[in-house]
Amino acid sequence: MTGISRRSFFIGSAVAGVSTLASARTFSLDAAPVNLFGPASGIAKLNANENPYGPSPKALKAMVKASAHGAYYVRRSAQILREMIAERHGLSPDYVVLSSGSSGVLTYLALAASQQGKILAPDLFWDTTSLMGVRNSSNGIVRLPKSTSLSIDLEAMEGALDSDISMVHVTNPNNPTGMVLDSAELRAFCSRASEKCTVLVDEAYNELTADPAASTMIPLVKAGKNVAVARTFSKIYGLAGMRVGYMIAKPELLERVKQYGLGDYGLNQAGVAAAVASYNDNEFLEYSKAKIIEAREMVSEALQQNGLTALPSETNFMFVNLRTKNAESFRQAMADRNVLIRGIYRDYTHWSRVSMGKLEDIQQYVDALPAALAVTG
Repeated sequence: MTGISRRSFFIGSAVAGVSTLASARTFSLDAAPVNLFGPASGIAKLNANENPYGPSPKALKAMVKASAHGAYYVRRSAQILREMIAERHGLSPDYVVLSSGSSGVLTYLALAASQQGKILAPDLFWDTTSLMGVRNSSNGIVRLPKSTSLSIDLEAMEGALDSDISMVHVTNPNNPTGMVLDSAELRAFCSRASEKCTVLVDEAYNELTADPAASTMIPLVKAGKNVAVARTFSKIYGLAGMRVGYMIAKPELLERVKQYGLGDYGLNQAGVAAAVASYNDNEFLEYSKAKIIEAREMVSEALQQNGLTALPSETNFMFVNLRTKNAESFRQAMADRNVLIRGIYRDYTHWSRVSMGKLEDIQQYVDALPAALAVTG
């Protein structure tokens, strides 16, 4: 260390540390910017499929109570949550593993699968976790050819199964399309495909479908199939920022997931408490679902008035066909009007995803739509 003595170096470091600490001590949450934990006033945040009506009152009360014990690692509360989830589906708790949102378990299973072969998936799906899983593997993602309807072609997917495939990834309802697969057809496909490889079904939006009980593939897990189902508290439960999700699968399959995860050690007291309080809060779930359906109706009407359409959605978002308009240019035009939506997915240049937020935010989207379209090339 030329020209700087060891003593002066440490004195300088200490002074810098004290300065930083003093600055940190002057920060007050009471004086924090309004967008520290969420969107600023006047911003319609419709780009992340969040449910802004959450957390529910019961969840908020549970979080306050749990936070008072934030000095301790999560233990018993996580076990209770696993027991609640397992009981609902007639399973034992060893069929359930928790993680930080469903992203954790989805990534871990993709990581495990990529060590054995390739991952088969639709051309268009929420691929973030699969991409993370194959990042350090010589095996990658095999995508189906594009579908003109943008739906998942289960027949084509079954035809693409070969010895190189270690896992099939199906998102139902799919993201970003919002479309749900026929339950009987998906069940039959998963049953057959699970004889050849692991089948992963991401059901992040299951509770938002017209018939959640019919749409889920969890009964296949109970039947002993090589199927894993991922769920999350981030969507209809309104707990995206609390990071709690889970996977249901045979214990031996979950062991492949657990080898990469932190288990309960990676969870937080407030998030788990909120999940426990929310899980059977049917009043809040019904309220949220009703608001989301009302928002979809508002968007559908506005699209029709502006000569546009969207794919049929059973989620809290819609995939809008902009026809000849560029989705990224449209995203920027909406952002200029304080409405945040998603831009281009892969090479689907003329498709735009919008989440269903609070009704006043949806109205802001509706009001901005004509002017934004007018300036979009």
